[in-house]
Amino acid sequence: MKPSIAFFDFDGTITRKDTLFEIIRFHKGEASLYTGLLILSPALVLFKMKLVSNQAIKQLVLQYFFRNMPEEVFRERCAEFCRERLPSLVRDSALNAIRQHLAKGHQVSVVTASGQEWVAPWCESLGIGCIGTRLEIRDSKITGRIYGVNCNGVEKVNRIKQQFDLSGYDDIYAYGDTVGDKPMLQMATYGYFRRF
Repeated sequence: MKPSIAFFDFDGTITRKDTLFEIIRFHKGEASLYTGLLILSPALVLFKMKLVSNQAIKQLVLQYFFRNMPEEVFRERCAEFCRERLPSLVRDSALNAIRQHLAKGHQVSVVTASGQEWVAPWCESLGIGCIGTRLEIRDSKITGRIYGVNCNGVEKVNRIKQQFDLSGYDDIYAYGDTVGDKPMLQMATYGYFRRF
């Protein structure tokens, strides 16, 4: 009998809030977050009007807040975020669903457009995998650019297939809450949209 595997989106599925703004708030503080968003507001309006891509706006935000931050400092603060802030953002129902899959012996992995740096430490604490958007590092510093493609939409499926041979699994479960999760849900044997 083949094993089963479950893939969970992160922001909005496991968490109650988008963690991009939460990680900025944790690193930089409330005042810096809102000042930055005010400065970036023209680009954010263009994004809302669908005139700027998801990847482009994410890079703009990441560059504004994190460009030239030493990689080691960034990773340390992200690990602190996972220990100190993230648990209060996690939905109990999501955590229960993850634990139920683990109790059944299923492999579990988070697949997220959020940065691996601020999701992977939390995943590791549960003994589950993490596939996320990768940030570019140059000269041991964060550039604010995305390495490759933002892990959203079809890219979620591409990244899953790079890491897993899905023919080796009997049942594939997937959980998501946005249009960007639909390709992953459609790939699964059992796809759950906004429910567990």
